[in-house]
Amino acid sequence: MSFNEYLELEQFSLGRKEKEKHFSNLLINLNEYHLTNSKEYKKISEIYFHRNKKISLINDFPFLPVSVFKSKLLSSVPQENIYKILKSSGTTGSIPSQIVLDKETASLQTLTLSKIISHVVGKERLPMIIVDSKSVLKDRKSFTARGAGILGLSIFGKKHLYTLDDNFDLLKEELREFAKKYNGEKILIFGFTFMVWQYLATTDLDFEIDLSNAILIHSGGWKKLQSMAVDNATFKKTLFDRFKIQSKNIYNFYGMVEQVGSVFLENSDGYLHCPNFSEVIIRDPKDFSVLPHGKEGLIQVLSILPKSYPGHSLLTEDIGVIMGEDDASNGWKGKYFKILGRTKKAEIRGCSDTFKK
Repeated sequence: MSFNEYLELEQFSLGRKEKEKHFSNLLINLNEYHLTNSKEYKKISEIYFHRNKKISLINDFPFLPVSVFKSKLLSSVPQENIYKILKSSGTTGSIPSQIVLDKETASLQTLTLSKIISHVVGKERLPMIIVDSKSVLKDRKSFTARGAGILGLSIFGKKHLYTLDDNFDLLKEELREFAKKYNGEKILIFGFTFMVWQYLATTDLDFEIDLSNAILIHSGGWKKLQSMAVDNATFKKTLFDRFKIQSKNIYNFYGMVEQVGSVFLENSDGYLHCPNFSEVIIRDPKDFSVLPHGKEGLIQVLSILPKSYPGHSLLTEDIGVIMGEDDASNGWKGKYFKILGRTKKAEIRGCSDTFKK
């Protein structure tokens, strides 16, 4: 099956055997492309990954630690083809990851995001609330993860309302007018999880908003909420109690700037689900062996989309567990998993040092 034919398949439609066959073939081709076009990736592969090892299955794929992108700008395209550079949001004082995009990869990212999100939103553009400030979109050449997320999701909306000003104060009057116009209608809300909690779920308002038909998509910031004893169930219950947003219409997703196109959307069972374009493997933190379903370990994410840089197989710093495969209650095929937290010792020792040799 060709890459373009694979892109046209309905999302969450591939069972384990069929996905293993087509996904692994496309990933092998992408890996060879990066070996040919990225000197840095070829160097890592020759020194660290033992290129003589045959790759035939998804589980065979070597991986880069996500931390590599904090120390090196990896690229598989000529300098003149660089369209924009994405930067991870990170914490204050931390070194951000930098991800190179050309127009082809950026276009693929938009296309695949559309196929995944439209699965739950539908194809009709909806009036949209964005729980953030428009200021995060100022530099179109160098986006943070937040800016990229907003830009990507905004294509599903119309009549966009950014609820915060440049100082991150709530624009109450604008929100009031939006509520008057669209109260009780089907609308789309997007924001990063902690911001949705801080600036929507727990904000005092002197007017009513009926969001009973709203669809909320959110991601990131769980670490801050967990320190406040706010889990996914509490998050959803609070939004229902305040605005009548139905739990079934609230979708968390897991993604990262280091791997464009990997968007793992929450399924009806409350777990993160692999789309056709992406896959996850759970590895033992001690020896990086593949762990069976139900065992906790480091999350490896794989994607057939990143062509402008070698981000197709990455070892994250997150601990997770695969909860099942091909049997989600909403009928989606593929693996589904949950994230348990982050490890402080996820970086593969020696891999980053390869650049110094």
